[in-house]
Amino acid sequence: MRKIIFMLLVAATMSNVANAQKISADKVPASVTSAFKAKFPTATKVSWEMEKTEYEANFKLNSEEVSANFDNIGKWMETETEIKVSALPTAIQSSLKKDFEGYKINEASKIESVKNGNCYEAEVEKGEETFDVLYSADGKVLSKTKVEGKEKKD
Repeated sequence: MRKIIFMLLVAATMSNVANAQKISADKVPASVTSAFKAKFPTATKVSWEMEKTEYEANFKLNSEEVSANFDNIGKWMETETEIKVSALPTAIQSSLKKDFEGYKINEASKIESVKNGNCYEAEVEKGEETFDVLYSADGKVLSKTKVEGKEKKD
């Protein structure tokens, strides 16, 4: 039952990403911006998006690309930090090689969240098929979501 609930939460989060809309900083509630500034006081190049009921800040922190989500009252929900594929834990790299043989790993990130704790995400691609795969730190697949309609990067 826990696994089903977890999968539904991940699916809901992923669907939020597909529906994100850029918003100006003045449209973000003061409670959200103050919570953001308290948690990430040295963030630079901040831009905001609205994802259904959550606000997402995209920013630079110590020269890393980071995003953080907050609910509408300013409660922190999740932080995602882009990492090099080579920085994925060895257990995850082994799992990727075994479970996604022949796939290219496009992106990787470390995620800290209220719902899932610390985990990692890898975007894998083979031909026209692309998946976002969420892993526990020990290499167990937590979820696999097919990415629909992804635009190719040049």
